[in-house]
Amino acid sequence: MLRQRVITAVVLLVLLGAVLGSGSAIAFVLTLAVFFGAACWETLKLSGVRVALPLALMSAVLLLPTISRAGAEWIPLASVCMLLWALRFFPALRFGLPENTGLRGALFNLLYLVALLGCFVSIAGLWQRSAVFLLSAMAMVWVADIGAYFAGRAFGKRKLAPSISPGKTWEGVAGGLLAVLLLSAVATQLPETFQAQLLVRYGWLKWAFWIGLFVAASVVGDLFESMLKRRVEVKDSSGLLPGHGGVLDRIDALVPTMPLAYLLAAQMPLSVS
Repeated sequence: MLRQRVITAVVLLVLLGAVLGSGSAIAFVLTLAVFFGAACWETLKLSGVRVALPLALMSAVLLLPTISRAGAEWIPLASVCMLLWALRFFPALRFGLPENTGLRGALFNLLYLVALLGCFVSIAGLWQRSAVFLLSAMAMVWVADIGAYFAGRAFGKRKLAPSISPGKTWEGVAGGLLAVLLLSAVATQLPETFQAQLLVRYGWLKWAFWIGLFVAASVVGDLFESMLKRRVEVKDSSGLLPGHGGVLDRIDALVPTMPLAYLLAAQMPLSVS
């Protein structure tokens, strides 16, 4: 299982590096559309929609003209996504999810699809600044996850949300936050990174606040997707990524964090001298 997981991770990293390194807008947009379609398919399946595949394919196709627009036009969508997470999805961790059946459940599932759209559109917006800028923002999510895993295994005692994800601990969250702060401090030395430009815009105190909020949002995204799976009693969102589960299992923490990063980036200078 571990071998399969490592192989899949390496393949994904090579694919990501090839697409971003190519500098090709077509390759980037097509790759984004494929992963968006897969994420929509998994979400629709978890929502009990019978025609998940054709709807997901339609979503992937419709994403193409959407992300070809100027980045500033996506600010309202990213703002809506942040409101959804603050007012609807985060409270759901405490109060639970509606049933899949009925109008209430359908509306809730639709809102998560909107959040997915906002995530992928925000990724496109960050990429428009530079590939380094996008990668440095996404790296915070990956490092938070890795730091939380090792800190949780070494020191984890107090459960974060035992009814949702029994393996997660407060010590793991603290370890993830510390790892991201260390990474981000180093990244400030590279002017093109998200962290460096965040520091230029806000100064050290607000920089630390936004980094902390970013990590908190990644944890919420992870827990929320766990709730979606627990609602239908499945371990993984799909089997598309051997050893990792599905696309949602890999991007769950990106769904709330990328719109946040994009809204912060909209307040930053276009270049740093």
